[in-house]
Amino acid sequence: MSTTQPASGPVLLFPGQGGYDGVAFNRAARENPQIRAVFELIDPVTQEVCGRRLTDVLFREPPVELAQLLKDEPWVSQLAIYGTGLAAHRVLTDHGVRPSVLVGHSLGEITALVAAGAYSVEDGARIVLRRTSAIAGRDAGQGAMIALAASAARSRNLVALLENDALAVATENHDAQTVLSGPREAIAQVKAVAEQLGIGFADLDASFAFHNPTLAGAAPGFAAYVRGLAQLPLSVPVYSPITGRFYEDGESVADRLADHFTRPVRFATAVRFLHGRGERTFVEAGGRATLTSLVPKALLGHADDHVTVLSTLSVGRGNALRLPDTLAALRAAGLATHDGLDAVRRHLAPALSPDEFGAFWAQAGREVEDLVNRRLSVFRGPARDTASAPAEPTPVPVPVPAEAKIAAPEAARTAAPARPDRAEVFATVRALYAEALEYPEEVFTPEALLEAELGV
Repeated sequence: MSTTQPASGPVLLFPGQGGYDGVAFNRAARENPQIRAVFELIDPVTQEVCGRRLTDVLFREPPVELAQLLKDEPWVSQLAIYGTGLAAHRVLTDHGVRPSVLVGHSLGEITALVAAGAYSVEDGARIVLRRTSAIAGRDAGQGAMIALAASAARSRNLVALLENDALAVATENHDAQTVLSGPREAIAQVKAVAEQLGIGFADLDASFAFHNPTLAGAAPGFAAYVRGLAQLPLSVPVYSPITGRFYEDGESVADRLADHFTRPVRFATAVRFLHGRGERTFVEAGGRATLTSLVPKALLGHADDHVTVLSTLSVGRGNALRLPDTLAALRAAGLATHDGLDAVRRHLAPALSPDEFGAFWAQAGREVEDLVNRRLSVFRGPARDTASAPAEPTPVPVPVPAEAKIAAPEAARTAAPARPDRAEVFATVRALYAEALEYPEEVFTPEALLEAELGV
């Protein structure tokens, strides 16, 4: 698979820690049956390994938020983030989106690999479960993560000053935000020093101290487990912000995922590399809009032209789900079809309403897809001469409309409820604070003391 030239599709970004928004998730799930269908593939795995179904936790009213998930067993929040990314990917591809590159942020790299076909949805869930248990065995819930309003170089100097081998740079998001991980007592020292230096900081919603040298002992056993799962060829290029390169055909994905335990995520470097390669449209496939808020900041001072950044399962201004506007922007740019799943309905079952066909597809869509793939394999045959097949037409880049530049379009939504509930209002306020103050959305919890903790 060639990875030297950008394709005409967008870059899909899969979030890691914090990538879940309960209000947006529930609203999107009501309108897109593919979302439940993805989680129903995960359910048998969690039932077998953990004795519980993930759908019983997530698909309920009122919406369950990330802070609540983090109070549950660690695997719950991790699989919620993983499944949400896959669900967003399924909705996008059902609407004809064909990404040029998939990129995952920490945990999101597993999601990206599954979306690219390296593993089944079920085996991806098993990988997430094994990753969680392996880290829990080393961390024991004593680790924490903190976002510093400082460059990676300044943050590394702070780490060196404290002389604690268990403290490390975990993520380099952009020139003014770096994430550290380590024991809670070490993070407390970071806060004290940051206050003295006038560096802003915020605690992150994370179960453990990810990307930390203390996790090295957990990596070999994890890699051995993943090597026992069926690894398939990638159908879409996957770029790793951890290794700083594309995954190569035939390499051991298990070993690269094991590297995640101790190596940092250099997200800003990845964004700059892809931009230099010609990528201009970045879509976050998952909960919230954290990564798409980081992209312009990563490119600030490193690129002169504009990029398009869009999110999916997040709530924007006016308490509107961003997914419909994102699909509209992608259609306007020629990066998505106009009807998605409805085209399948009109061809296979025109007598059914969209809602009826959506319910059918959620129940039987995977079976239909498998049947079609088997019949195609028979039709093509092992000796079919693919060289004589007509070449795919070369995609013609379509200029992105001005209204889609830099942020997702925020069209007025006449159907918005007149009196939103508390969770919906909080989601809107949180998004506004995150955009204005350049902190990840997850730091703005109902309990956050904005003046004392964030200097607001």
